[in-house]
Formats: sequence, C-alpha cells, structure tokens
Amino acid sequence: MAEFVHLHIHSEFSLLDGANRIKEIPVIAKELGMKAIAITDHGAMFGVIDFYKACVANGIKPIIGCEVYVAPRTRKDKDPSIDGKYNHLILLAKNKQGYQNLSKLVSLGYTEGFYYKPRIDKEILEKYHEGLVCCSACLAGEVNQAILNNDMEEAKRVALWFQRLFGEDYYLEIQNNGVREQALVNQKLIELSKELGIELVATNDAHYTRREDAYNHEVLLCIQTGKKMSDEDRMRFETDELYIKSPEEMSDYFSNVPQAIENTVKIAEKCNVEFEFGHTILPNYDVPEGFVTHYDYIEKLTKDGLIHRYGKEGQTYEELTEEIKNRAEYELGVIKKMGYVDYFLIVWDYINFAKTHDIPVGPGRGSGAGSIVAYAIGITDIDPLKYSLLFERFLNPERISMPDFDVDFCYEKRDKVIEYVCEKYGYDHVSQIITFGTMSARMVIRDVARVLDVPYAEADKLAKMIPNEIHITIQKAMEQNRELKELYETDAEIKKLLDIAMALEGMPRQASTHACRNCYYQRPSRYLCSSLC
Repeated sequence: MAEFVHLHIHSEFSLLDGANRIKEIPVIAKELGMKAIAITDHGAMFGVIDFYKACVANGIKPIIGCEVYVAPRTRKDKDPSIDGKYNHLILLAKNKQGYQNLSKLVSLGYTEGFYYKPRIDKEILEKYHEGLVCCSACLAGEVNQAILNNDMEEAKRVALWFQRLFGEDYYLEIQNNGVREQALVNQKLIELSKELGIELVATNDAHYTRREDAYNHEVLLCIQTGKKMSDEDRMRFETDELYIKSPEEMSDYFSNVPQAIENTVKIAEKCNVEFEFGHTILPNYDVPEGFVTHYDYIEKLTKDGLIHRYGKEGQTYEELTEEIKNRAEYELGVIKKMGYVDYFLIVWDYINFAKTHDIPVGPGRGSGAGSIVAYAIGITDIDPLKYSLLFERFLNPERISMPDFDVDFCYEKRDKVIEYVCEKYGYDHVSQIITFGTMSARMVIRDVARVLDVPYAEADKLAKMIPNEIHITIQKAMEQNRELKELYETDAEIKKLLDIAMALEGMPRQASTHACRNCYYQRPSRYLCSSLC
C-alpha cells in the first residue's frame, strides 16, 4: 500500500465552499489507510480544535494548517481595481511556535488585512514564518498565476523569494484535480523544481469527501454566491476530482514524480502540534497595595460584603451567623483550590465599574446566582441562602469546568463596560467570541430549492412540513410527518432536493460576533470568558 498524506483539505469551516464535515475527515483517512491528514480552511482556523479532537479519537495524526489569502501589495492597501484580487498559500504548523505564528497571521488577516477576504502580506509573513511549512497552493497561488500568465521569470522570482524565507520547508504544490489548466501548471512546476532545487509535494485540494459529493458541492457554491445551477455565469470547478482520494489514486497519477508523494509523508513527520486540554490559565488581576495575595483581597471584599448584605449596623463579620460564615468560607476555599480567584475579581471589577458609572446591571441569573461570595461582592444581587440555591451547580471540585457568570447590562451603555476592560487589559488582549449560523432543516430546504429553480410556493410548502422544534433534522421530520416521507418516496424531484439538503444540513453558513459573549485574555494561552448580555 502506498503511503500518502493529504495536506490540502477544506472542511465545512471553509464557509459555503468546503463540504468535508470535520468529524468525517479522520474517518475517511482511516478507511483509506492514511496515518495523518491536514486541515487547511480558507483564511480561517475555526475548525482546528474540533478537527484535532476528531483525529485523535480516530488514531489519525492531525496536521494544523490554513490556506491563507495573500494581498497583491500590502494587507492595508484597499484599491478595488488592484487589491480585490489575492493569491492563495498553504501554511502548515510544524510545532507550537508554528501554530502560534499561524494563529497570529490568520488573526492579522482579519484585524488588519480584511478586504473581501482576510488577507496577509509578505511583510507579516516574514515576521511570523518560523515553525511553518509553506506550499505554493492551488492555481490561485502566486507562482501558479505567473505560470498561467506565461511569465516563467516571475514564477521563478516568486518561488525563490519563498525558498529564501522558508528554506527546505517550502514546496511547489502539484495537484490531481481534473482542471484543464492544472496539467500545464504541473509540468511547469516540475521543470521549476529541477531548475531551482525546490521539492515538489502532491495534494488534491479536497473540497468534498467522495467523488459523488461533487454535485452537492456545486449546490453549496451556488448558495454561497446567490446563483442557481442553471446560471451560466455561476462559480464552478467543472470537475468531480476534488475529493479525498486514496493513496493509490494519488500515487498512480503522480507515478512520474514519486518524490511528490513521498514528501507528503515527510511533511507530516515534520508537523507535530499537540494541544493540551483541561488546564485553564487565568489572567492576572492586579490587587491594590497592602494585599499580599489575590486571595487576601477577595477574602476582604467578601467579608465586607457579607456585613453589608447580612449584618446590622455596627455588626462585625465574627458576629454573623455560622450558616453565613461557613457557606462563605467553604466557597472561598473551593474558589482558591480550583484557581478561580482572579476570575471572580475580574468579573467583580467590571460589574463594580458599571454600578459606579450609572450603567444598569441585572441581578444575575443562571448557576452563578448560587454563590454567596458573588452575592457578597456584588456580582449578583440574589441571596442564595434565602432561595436555597446551590453553589455546586456553579463550581464543583468534583466536576472540573470553567465557571461562567451571565451578566445583563443596559444595551445602551454596554459598550462602556467593554471599553473599560479594553483600557484596563489592553485592546490587543480583548476579543469578542465568534458564533456560527448553521443551515437548519427548513433553511437548507429553501436554499437548495432556490438553487434548483424549484418554485417558491412548492419550496415553502415543503419547508413548512418540518416541525418547528429545536434540533429537528430532515430525517427526523420524515419520521414524524407521513406526508413528507411519502413525497420523498414518490416524487423524484423532491427526493433529489431533500437528499442534497440532508447532505448540507447543519453545515455552518456564516460567522458573526456572538450577541452577548466577550472573551478577555491576558495572552493567547491565557484566557477568561464571561458573558456581557
């Protein structure tokens, strides 16, 4: 059996372009006898963690990468006549430094280079290239574009620039994808490899899992671009070869350049990124002078707060009831033991800011309302003793999980709280959490129906046959709705529509900012999440 590793794979997180489901990628790799596989989504790393976990669960080595967009000039240039075009480049992380650099590049692509797409440029690539393997990518790569423009001198100049930057970690990428221009580019890349001494690597730019998924992928592209399958000017690949091919298929096609196949295994051996889960490292909260530790400070805030909440005028902490003191001391002990002292202090800090700056704050909700410490220091305004609320639902030594306070702020002044945290911790240490809209059962039926030119009234009738339930799927709907199932079994056109819809159902449709969550972190490896609703 030939050894081969796919190093150019687009998952469902190449939004409305990749049709490989994260959980299926390592499964098909295992079925095909591969020991490793990469993820290289367009311009983003949304699926990296899920991909890593799925690979590990299936005994497949995960290779973390991205197909980045490279601006023709700089990432900050935004002239539509020039900068609306961009080149592709494959970057794969070899180690922890490479992963951190790749994350930095992708982030900068969004925060500094976004123009139609999240773009990087050669300036930041030079700065953050350590620990990365670089491949010249598909036909949209800069070297390949020069070849297609019949400018071999430019192709050579670009290839040499990348070789100088990445050394032996730069590869010229040849593909077996059924695209007419690719055969010409492959031949020129082989010649360029011999002339410049740059190694070749074989990939397949897989956008879907199996050959028979090609049509569904075309539908997905139409959903992305707002086109119909009947449109002559729609975006299309005109090939059914962009699937996860077997090592034998790849080896047979590239039998004239076996080193291109061998190099996929060598690159896979170079890439050894490992993630460690279950260890939360919280950011540091600077306590006022006079306090030796963070725990001393939260203990002082708690005792003062308990006197305010439960005490009578002139009463000391020692004079409070044993129930109050025992509950508070128990919670403080758990908070300290589990390492969440700074978490409580940070949440207290921005809530205290809001309350002292005329920003309305809700009384608290969810499991956090069960903490007497949170009640004492003003994070919540609900007495957990009065309502017999359990602290263990929020924080439990027997179940290690990150706590999460849900806090409601006045929507008109909420931005002031975010601004306060940005000023205190630094704008480069504060980010908002992403959320993904997915293609639900009803939505995907409407989308596919539009692409297939199904009349709106018919599509609407079909979509409304899906029960209005949480987590409903088309398959479940057919089990519940006899009429829908009969239509599926007796009407060929409806069966085609629903089969495509089920193939695409649940895939992410778009990314946006989460409506209520913000993530505060000290460094990329140190983070803390809390809701600002």
